Amino acid sequence: MTKAIRYDRTGGPEVMQWVDVEVGEPGEGEIRVKQSACGLNYIDVYFRSGLYPQQLPAGLGMEAAGDVVAVGPGVTGVKAGERVAYVGRPPGAYAQERVLRADQVIRLPDTISDEQAASVMLQGLTAQYLLRRTYRVKAGDTILIQAAAGGVGLIVCQWAKALGATVIGTVGSDEKAEIARAHGCDHPIVYTREDFTARVREITNGAGVPVVYDSIGKDTYVKSLDCLAPLGMFVSFGNASGPLPPIDSSEFSSRGSLFFTRPTLFSYIAKRSDYEAMTAELFEVIASGKVKTSINQRYALKDVGEAHADLEARRTTGSTILTP
Repeated sequence: MTKAIRYDRTGGPEVMQWVDVEVGEPGEGEIRVKQSACGLNYIDVYFRSGLYPQQLPAGLGMEAAGDVVAVGPGVTGVKAGERVAYVGRPPGAYAQERVLRADQVIRLPDTISDEQAASVMLQGLTAQYLLRRTYRVKAGDTILIQAAAGGVGLIVCQWAKALGATVIGTVGSDEKAEIARAHGCDHPIVYTREDFTARVREITNGAGVPVVYDSIGKDTYVKSLDCLAPLGMFVSFGNASGPLPPIDSSEFSSRGSLFFTRPTLFSYIAKRSDYEAMTAELFEVIASGKVKTSINQRYALKDVGEAHADLEARRTTGSTILTP
């Protein structure tokens, strides 16, 4: 018998339970993975709280890494003994072992550790599509990333800097400002005491930025729009402060024909070829040293309630690893 986190009602961190589960053997096209590291992401909070509904009882967690211990019939792309990582639905990565479809996993190169992979499959691939596909950042751009000291934020800061962009980022404290600055953020703005819209306009000499990457949601929505240059793009990829209000299209026309998108990683990796190409680019930029992983917190998986509480209270920076 193996252990996993399950919940049968939505609510706070206390609804998560460390229980025995029967994993079973992999079926057609499936593999069984013994997991060594699981990632923690804000989307896990959305599922646990009920903001993103799923049928209960259910598991939580979107990403992990580990070793393939069994392979089902018809699997040709991966074999027992290989190291793999994955990100995907349905949630259930908070587990010691798990059966998955073989096409959900990516084989890990020697240059990427299990912990690195588990910390970047969701956050790193999110940064990849934000910077390389949703709005393709180029040298000379000035961009704004909300929550610059978070897991996605620190990767975006480093990667955008490597692409030749000037990076403006919002953070909640002086300590987080220093962390963001150390990871390539040229202009960290402590939003708790500074008007970030006014600062963005000051930094850009009134022009605004061509793109805002916003994972905060309700609390920053309108002010993020006010940071954009005409024809700029507002990218809403999270709801840490709550979901956006109903969208009024006049908000976009009156500010200069702005663009709005609400992307999800799972749309971008729906094709296996895209999943492989995006992951290869992510692993290459990490192996090159242009982007350094920032695993700043570690918890035992059975203590995931504490990890969720710290994440929601914004006591975490960078990435967090849960150890099964």
